[in-house]
Amino acid sequence: MSELKKILVTGGAGYVGAVLVPKLLRHGYQVKVIDLYLYGKDVLAEVKSSPDLIEVKGDIRDKELLSREIPGTDAVIHLACISNDPSYELDPELGKSINYDAFLPLVQISKDSKVKRFIYASSSSVYGVKDEQEVTEDLPLEPLTDYSRYKAECERILMEAANDDFVVTTIRPSTVCGYSPRMRLDLTVNILTNHAVNKGEITVFGGDQKRPNIHIDDMTDLYLFLLEQSDAKIQKKIYNVGYENYKVKEIAELVAKTIGGSIPIKFTPTNDNRSYHVSSKRIKEELGFEAKHTLERAVMDLKQAFEAGKLPNSMDDMRYYNIKTMQAVKLT
Repeated sequence: MSELKKILVTGGAGYVGAVLVPKLLRHGYQVKVIDLYLYGKDVLAEVKSSPDLIEVKGDIRDKELLSREIPGTDAVIHLACISNDPSYELDPELGKSINYDAFLPLVQISKDSKVKRFIYASSSSVYGVKDEQEVTEDLPLEPLTDYSRYKAECERILMEAANDDFVVTTIRPSTVCGYSPRMRLDLTVNILTNHAVNKGEITVFGGDQKRPNIHIDDMTDLYLFLLEQSDAKIQKKIYNVGYENYKVKEIAELVAKTIGGSIPIKFTPTNDNRSYHVSSKRIKEELGFEAKHTLERAVMDLKQAFEAGKLPNSMDDMRYYNIKTMQAVKLT
């Protein structure tokens, strides 16, 4: 257990947050969540009664809210954002206001409030398309979209804010997969598993693109791991974090094999040929963190969730799909 006790998680009712927050509580942390709860007010139902959990329904763009809720916090884990390019491109002004415009006040208020540590979830998309065999943290950032460009810009802002009393760390996660109480079925492994289980067939767009992935348990374990590291080890550090890099067609084959039975895989052309092989060697060599959960484990976790009735109406319910939900709620 680290000396950091009170943790603020922005976006704590999101896909990753809904797994992270219960873990933090189990490890003895006091947790405050700031979230809009767009995907359901009961996402954190299993821990709602915990005396160590405070849930704040609110917008990270609300500076008064931040000034009221951040003081007394030891560490901020910043997950809240309009996640991924398609969601961002639905409303670029909205995406910029949440992902970028809100970031500087969040960092400044955290620093002014004597927050000791700030952990930022960036994205491996900041690299753009690389020809290198291994995409390492030393390669230049060449973001191709506004979503990834503002993710990169926030990394720079955070780095500049660091000082001896304000320890900052940036994570560039791969695509997360696996079951969460706030489920997303619009991510590669999760999409393919949903289709395999509930349609009995898989459609692959393209297939030769490489996609780095990480199981949601590894992703959330990492945040706890970082809270336990000494300041000197993680100050102003940037780390890729992923597990296996597979081609999309290989993921489809792995899903079909893991689910069992004879599930046909159909291939169709795509314009999205983004392909990259992200290296997570640095975080293993410098900190000793290594992802342990396989994609097969993510697929089995999802299969069990479907069979247990935890994900009803998985093809159509908008709460599993960021774009459908954002189109419906018309957030401004």
